[in-house]
Amino acid sequence: MTRKTLTLDSRLHDYLLSVSLREPPVLRELREATDRLPERQMQIAPEQGQFMAMLLRLIGVNRAIEIGVFTGYSALVTALALPEDGRLVACDVNTEWTTLARKYWRRAGVEQKIDLRLAPALATLQALMQGGHGESFDFVFIDADKENYLAYYEASLPLLRRGGLICVDNTLWSGHVADPSVQDEDTQAIRAFNQMLLGDERVDISLIPLADGLTLIRKR
Repeated sequence: MTRKTLTLDSRLHDYLLSVSLREPPVLRELREATDRLPERQMQIAPEQGQFMAMLLRLIGVNRAIEIGVFTGYSALVTALALPEDGRLVACDVNTEWTTLARKYWRRAGVEQKIDLRLAPALATLQALMQGGHGESFDFVFIDADKENYLAYYEASLPLLRRGGLICVDNTLWSGHVADPSVQDEDTQAIRAFNQMLLGDERVDISLIPLADGLTLIRKR
């Protein structure tokens, strides 16, 4: 027994999935289609998706924002967890990837829940604030360009209700954040974001060593 988070080797990871993963067929099909793309590493892990869906249901999310859609796996996870009248504002700029996403959203019967906005996410978030949607969202998922993580966070927080949740992906960044020899811009941006959050009294935080690191942020 150990009080330190386990490092999952392939055997233990396979076991974890075998006894806990309940991935709907449409999600599995989308994940497999994405695995054929050169950028496949950008897709979240299925166990992370299932964990996020649990969080959405636990806090009763009705209105959500996603920053960084890619091929739509996490957006589909969110839409499937939302109630019938729930809505997700999905922000991305890539038409090719989101065309694939829409195919699977339609197949899952949730396309009507997703408001895809093909524009820079910061512009979309600003438009939501200007449209009177401050403190009206329950959940935000940030998984886009790392250099803008802090900007996305600051633009999202005013849109989130008190008690709402922000999830930020890749906050352990394959372990690079703990390696002082790694000094590329993405790694430095994630380090700076993590350090800022530690002292942010507006929120409660927990960095979960799930997949590539998932930070949970609850607005006080």
